[in-house]
Amino acid sequence: MASAATMTMSIGSVGAQSRFTVRSKPSSIPLTTSYSSFNRLNSSSLSVDSTSTFFSSPLQATNTQRPVPKLRSAKHLAPQAAAFKVAVLGAAGGIGQPLGLLLKMSPLISDLHLYDIANVKGVAADLSHCNTPANVADFTGPAELGNCLKGMDVVVIPAGVARKPGMTRDDLFNINASIVKALVEAVADNCPEAFIHIISNPVNSTVPIAAEVLKQKGFYDPKKLFGLTTLDVIRANTFVAQKKQLRLIDVDVPVVGGHAGITILPLLSKAKPFVGFTDQEVEALTVRIQNAGTEVVEAKAGAGSATLSMAYAAARFVESSLRALDGDSEVYECAFVQSELTELPFFASRIKLGKRGVQAVISDDLQGLTEYEAKALEALKPELKASIEKGIAFVQNQKAAPASV
Repeated sequence: MASAATMTMSIGSVGAQSRFTVRSKPSSIPLTTSYSSFNRLNSSSLSVDSTSTFFSSPLQATNTQRPVPKLRSAKHLAPQAAAFKVAVLGAAGGIGQPLGLLLKMSPLISDLHLYDIANVKGVAADLSHCNTPANVADFTGPAELGNCLKGMDVVVIPAGVARKPGMTRDDLFNINASIVKALVEAVADNCPEAFIHIISNPVNSTVPIAAEVLKQKGFYDPKKLFGLTTLDVIRANTFVAQKKQLRLIDVDVPVVGGHAGITILPLLSKAKPFVGFTDQEVEALTVRIQNAGTEVVEAKAGAGSATLSMAYAAARFVESSLRALDGDSEVYECAFVQSELTELPFFASRIKLGKRGVQAVISDDLQGLTEYEAKALEALKPELKASIEKGIAFVQNQKAAPASV
């Protein structure tokens, strides 16, 4: 396993250490803040009056009547004392560095552990100079991985190689599969109760890999294993807002399926607020959302993949997880999780988060689909099924093979 881990090239991770708690209102309003300085940068207080957190508007659960967070007292608007411990595995990479910065800003995090096979000491030293509450510690190489993970509440895994022009997510499989397997084994050995956030691509395969590893270790809790598809949601929200000239804060588009190509299915008929789309608009938006990662890879012309937007998306999901762990009873996100919504064992959909992870998988979004969406849903299933089975087979075949020296 050590040899697999040493191949790690961090592809980045993102988190937000700034917790903006909110008061929801019957009608949406632009984000407004009242503060003397930004999120404790000068150890000052912060309050927010908005329909969203820093990273997102509250994801709602149904097509017709979606739940809205309850009104909070003025006391709840103040930053809370740091409480949770978060580890980023792959913290020196393109996602990991901005993720570390965003997580360093969160008053909900008491300890931020940064792991990579190289170059992580400098990242940690840099972040440690930010005068925010989280204590930063660095861990380098497999020998220090166990200490990095002990006592963690949330583990985020962006480690792996990044996509290059011409590469598909599946091209990453052989390298990233081994990396994820080794890292999840270490999580099982050192913090088996932690929420595990998988970013490493191909997510459609790496999440099943993580599940199989945890099963073999005897610590699999499907409620605590998440494939981060949040990037697809923020892209869908952004593109729809641009297309329809809507305020981004108002837009909420559920995205289901998986996290690669045609397995990414934005349900534009379920978009909030309700706006009409022509057939041509639906097809063009769907294709753009599905291919948005390639759009970034090509724009960077070999210099990288979607690291900054992925970091932001991961930060949003970490923020949601921490709010759920902290007792917020109205936290909704889309994620790739073990699911019974379809015949597939894993499926991305809207979920409700609670203190123990997935509290509910929301089925309403899959009801009353348009003909286009229904056909797209059926079309994605064979590809998603193959990716899931590939991940499961990877772990099972390695277990069956004789150990190499």
